[in-house]
Amino acid sequence: MTNPTLNTPFKLPNGSTLANRIAKSAMSEALGTMDNRATPELVRLYERWGQGGTGLLVTGNVMIDRRALGEPGNVVIEDERDLDTLKAWAQAGQAQGAQVWVQLNHPGRQSPKGLNRENVAPSAVAFEKSMQAYFEQPRALSEEEIEDLIARFGQAAGICRKAGFAGVQIHGAHGYLVSQFLSPKTNQRDDQWGGSAENRRRFVLRVLQAMREATAPDFAIGIKLNSADFQRGGFTEEESLDVMSALADAGIDLIEISGGTYEAPAMTGVRESTRAREAYFLDFADKVRARIPSTPLMVTGGFRSHAGMTAALASGSLDLCGIARLLAIEPDVSQRLLDGHDPQERVRPIKTGIKPVDRMAIMEVTWYTRQLRRIGRGQAPKPRESGLKAFLCSLVDTASGMRQTRRLRASA
Repeated sequence: MTNPTLNTPFKLPNGSTLANRIAKSAMSEALGTMDNRATPELVRLYERWGQGGTGLLVTGNVMIDRRALGEPGNVVIEDERDLDTLKAWAQAGQAQGAQVWVQLNHPGRQSPKGLNRENVAPSAVAFEKSMQAYFEQPRALSEEEIEDLIARFGQAAGICRKAGFAGVQIHGAHGYLVSQFLSPKTNQRDDQWGGSAENRRRFVLRVLQAMREATAPDFAIGIKLNSADFQRGGFTEEESLDVMSALADAGIDLIEISGGTYEAPAMTGVRESTRAREAYFLDFADKVRARIPSTPLMVTGGFRSHAGMTAALASGSLDLCGIARLLAIEPDVSQRLLDGHDPQERVRPIKTGIKPVDRMAIMEVTWYTRQLRRIGRGQAPKPRESGLKAFLCSLVDTASGMRQTRRLRASA
C-alpha cells in the first residue's frame, strides 16, 4: 500500500489487524499492589486509553518473577491468581477496538538497591561509579536459573493469552535483562550464553521460542529492542541489525526500535539531526527496513505533530508511530491525531534542578508515572506539575513501597 495514513489499518504477520497506525509504547505505571497484583486502577487507565483511539496499547513492564522487581508496584505474572483482574484489564482496553499487548520484563541488575533480596544478571558487572549508590552489583546467573527464566517468560505469555490480551512484547531494550544478555558490556560469560554475538542473542531467541510454544500462531509477539546502547564496549547498531534479522527469521510479529540504557539514556533526548524528522531512531529504522523489509516496524520517541507522523509513514521507514509521554498528559491525543490535528499538550523536559537526578533522566519515568496514577484514579493529569515536587513525592512513595515490599516478602 502506498502512502498509508495514520487512519490506515495494519495487518500483522499473526493475521490480526490493528485499527490504525498509532501505538502506545510502554510506560511504567507502578499501579500494582505492594504484593504485585493487578488492580482496578490499571483497568480504569486502559479503559480511558482504549476510548482514546489508539490502535495498539502496550502495557508498562510486567515482571515474570516476584523475586526480581524493577520498582515497587510492579505487576508480576507467574501464575493465574489474578486471572479475573487480568481479564478485566484486557477487556477494558480492547472494548473499543484497540489491541492490548502486555510488555513482559525482568530487570536483571537494573533494580533499585534494597528492593530485591539480590539482583541477578548474565554477569556480575556493576554499574558505573556515579550510579552505584542506586544499584547493587548483581550476581551472575547459573545456567539452570537462565533456563528457569526462559520458562517463566513463556508461562507469563501463556497466561496473558488466556486472559484475553491480544499479544505480548518482550522488553529487550533500555538495559533490562534481555538487553543485558545482548550487550558485551554486561554479558561477559564464556558459556553458550555469552562470548560471541550469536551466543549473546541465544537468550532472546529462546524466550521467543518459549512464548510461541506457550501460546498460539494467532497470538502476537513483539519486541522492544535497542538500536544501540550508546556506551563504549556495548551493543552496537551492527549487532542490533543482526539480532533483528534473527528475530525476523524466527517469526517475530513486530519490532519496536528504541535505544540507550539508564547509564546512557538516548531514549529520552532529542538530537539536532533528528528534529526535522521528529522520531529519534528513524534513520536506524531505514537500515532495518533495508535488512528485513517485510517485518513490521514501530518507532517510538520524538513524534510531536500530525505532519511528522504522517511524513514518517509516507517515507516507508516504519509501519507504526509510537507515542508514550503524550498519552500520559493527553489521554485522548490519538483521536486528535487521527482527526488531523496536532496535540493540545506538548512533551517538555522534566527537571528538578538537582544535577545528579537530572543527568540520569530519572524524571522521564517518575514524573509521568505520577500522571498515570492520576488517570488510574479517575482524575485528570497535571501537564505542568513541578518536576521537583514530583521527585520529592516519589522519594516518599518509593521508600514506603520498598519497605512494604520487603515486609511482605519477609512474611511470605
